[in-house]
Amino acid sequence: MVRAMKDFLIIGGGIAGVSAAARLSALGSVTLLEAEASLAHHASSRSAATFEETYGAPSTVALNRASRAELKSRSVLSPRGLMMVARSGDSEAFERDLLGLEMTELSLGEARARFPILGSEVARAAFQPDTLDLDTDRLLQGFLREAKANGGRVHTRATVTAIRRSALGWAVEADETHEARVLVNAAGPWADRVAAMAGIPPLGLRPLRRSMARVPAPSDPSGWPMVMGAGEAWYMKPDAGALLVSPAEEDAVEPHDAWADEMVLAEGLARFESHVTMKVTRLLASWAGLRTFAPDRQLVLGPDPLDHAFLWCAGQGGYGFQTSCAASRHLAEVAGGTAPTLGPDLSAALSPARFR
Repeated sequence: MVRAMKDFLIIGGGIAGVSAAARLSALGSVTLLEAEASLAHHASSRSAATFEETYGAPSTVALNRASRAELKSRSVLSPRGLMMVARSGDSEAFERDLLGLEMTELSLGEARARFPILGSEVARAAFQPDTLDLDTDRLLQGFLREAKANGGRVHTRATVTAIRRSALGWAVEADETHEARVLVNAAGPWADRVAAMAGIPPLGLRPLRRSMARVPAPSDPSGWPMVMGAGEAWYMKPDAGALLVSPAEEDAVEPHDAWADEMVLAEGLARFESHVTMKVTRLLASWAGLRTFAPDRQLVLGPDPLDHAFLWCAGQGGYGFQTSCAASRHLAEVAGGTAPTLGPDLSAALSPARFR
C-alpha cells in the first residue's frame, strides 16, 4: 500500500522526531515512523530528566537558554538544584566545573545540610540552584498532541528497510511505502545508517552508552539536590523515593537497544559510595541509554548541502529534551525558509554544512 504524498516524513520517534513533527506540522502534512512498538523507546525514555542550562557545548547552552521560557510555559520544570562534590585529589576538575557550570562554593556544613549523606572524604562542595527537574513524558506528549492536532500521522512498528529518491521527493519502505517531499532524519543512534540508506554521506555520529542504576535511599531524598562528582565522574538524582546513580560513562558502541554494563555500573557505584555515608547493597533496577554525538559534540539541525530535501535532526547527545523547544523551532524555520531566530552564527554552528 502506498500512502498519499506528504510534505514531511520523519524517521525516529524520540523527543527529536516528535518535537520536529509538532513544529513541521504547522508547515504541511507530516508522517512520523518509529521502529519500536511505542514512541521514546530508546534514549528518550532513559533520560536523567534534568534541565541544566550551562551543560554542553556553547551552541548547546544557547539552545538550552532559548528553550527555557517555553519549557516553563509548558509546566514541565520544577526545582531541584545541582551540587558538585570533590575529594582532595580532584581540585583541578572541581575548579573547572565550578567555573563552567557557574556554581558557588559551599562550606561542608552547608553542603551537608542540603545533602545529609555527604561523606567525610569530601573536601569541597559547590551548588547552583538553577538545575531543574524536567517532566519528559509531559513534554513529549505535549508535542505529540500538537502534531496530531495538525493532522500528523504516527506509525509505530515501522522499521525502515529501504529509502530511495522518487520523482517528487522520497519513497521509504517500512510497514508500507511512505512518500514525502522532505525526509527528516531524527533516528538518534541510527541517524548515520538512515543517511547511508538515502544515499547521503554519514557525518560520523557516535553513539555512546551511559548506564544507570536505581537504588534504595537511606531516607526520604525528595528535598535533596542532584549531586555529581567533579569532572562528572558520576551523578546521583532523587527519583520517587529512591536514587538514580550513573557512572556517567561514555563508551562508544554500535546502535542497539542498550543495557547496562555490570562492571562499569559497579565502578560508578563505588565512586558514588566514596563520596557518601551509605552503601549500595542492592539494585532496584538498571538500564542504559545511548547518547549520540557529532564529532564536534554540537547538534546537527538543518538540510544537508548535498540534498536540501534531506533534513538532519540528530546529534542531541544527552541534551535532547532540554534543547527540544529551540532545536525544533529552528528546524522548522530552516525548513520553511524563514530567518532563524537563533541568528546566523548559531545556525551555522548547527548546520550539517559544517561537515561538507
